[in-house]
Amino acid sequence: MEEHKSTYAPHLNIIMALYPVINDKTGETKEMDMPITEWDAWKEANPEWRRDWSQGCGGSANEGEWKHKLVNKHPGWKRVLDAAARVPKNNLRDLY
Repeated sequence: MEEHKSTYAPHLNIIMALYPVINDKTGETKEMDMPITEWDAWKEANPEWRRDWSQGCGGSANEGEWKHKLVNKHPGWKRVLDAAARVPKNNLRDLY
């Protein structure tokens, strides 16, 4: 999955919540990125758009083991996790 850069606050390099939406009249779909605190106001200002639940919900993106996703996306992390597991007297078990 490619990393999504925020269009809401690109200068801050903040990843905002993504909301897949669909237009009731045209069927057009898009992803909106904005703080959760502004979602309700956006829905009220744009009544023709609704949440597209067919694209899933926030929980579906968290499938899989965190360490596998981390190492697959950034291979250098395997070395970091292995080094952390070799530290004497650590409480870490097989990190990868």
